[in-house]
Amino acid sequence: MNFKEEKIMKHLFYTWKLGCLLLLILAGCSSKKSVSSYHSFESECLGVELDGSETLRAWGRGKNRTDAIEQAKKNAVRDVLFKGVVAGSRECSVRPLITEVNAQERYASYFNDFFRDGGEYLKYVSMEDKKTNSNTKASNKTQISYSTTVRVLRSQLQQKLIEDKILKP
Repeated sequence: MNFKEEKIMKHLFYTWKLGCLLLLILAGCSSKKSVSSYHSFESECLGVELDGSETLRAWGRGKNRTDAIEQAKKNAVRDVLFKGVVAGSRECSVRPLITEVNAQERYASYFNDFFRDGGEYLKYVSMEDKKTNSNTKASNKTQISYSTTVRVLRSQLQQKLIEDKILKP
């Protein structure tokens, strides 16, 4: 091999090394995937009690653990009211309590008051079935997500909505 060929080979070798280094740097700069981006945050049925209450695993998001768990309670009641619970055990009612289209918007003032912090919804949520350390945590840079086990008192909630003339008997 003469001097000119040796110089070309060295140049190709260094170019190849530089290309590999750039590739590794660029691969390391990709955005990080959080666990929460892969997890479904819908309420999941765990079972139904003999009194008609539904035990759910519900998710909530907040600035801290307390806010996230309170939001999970609200989400559980909201799912029973407006969506029904599809995920998990087939024991829970898939049919929501309120089947009227756009009921949440139609009765917005009622439900805004019902779901305010410390609101009426707390009377229809029980933490009886919660086991120690049963919360699941997922987080990102701005919020924490927690799942917790809650019991929604479906029949009592239905009776309250009938009394308040949101549901017809």
